[in-house]
Amino acid sequence: MEFFANPALWKTVGLLLVSNCFMTFAWYGHLRTLGSKPLIIVILASWAVAFFEYCAQVPANRIGHAGNLSLAQLKIMQEVITLAVFVPFSVYFMGDKLRWNFLWAGLCMVGAVYFIFKK
Repeated sequence: MEFFANPALWKTVGLLLVSNCFMTFAWYGHLRTLGSKPLIIVILASWAVAFFEYCAQVPANRIGHAGNLSLAQLKIMQEVITLAVFVPFSVYFMGDKLRWNFLWAGLCMVGAVYFIFKK
């Protein structure tokens, strides 16, 4: 349980959540909101949103690494958080149907987290 008492872990998770919200909109939000705009406009808008993603993601990785999280742990956390952000975005913002595949993918990610953090 002392692992979960690591403040660097929680700061990293919080920043990665913020980062993923921005990145999900940068990568996919334009499909709904800018569908009729020229590609160069969409690219520039996505870059502008992605800037804020990097403002959270880079410190998250630095804080996590300085807090004794391995690169593999940082990457798996990133992937799990990506899925946790993407599913609600996909369902509520993009209007996709919630499918059983999301649950199975999430369970696979839980297994990945277990194995990567196992001593």
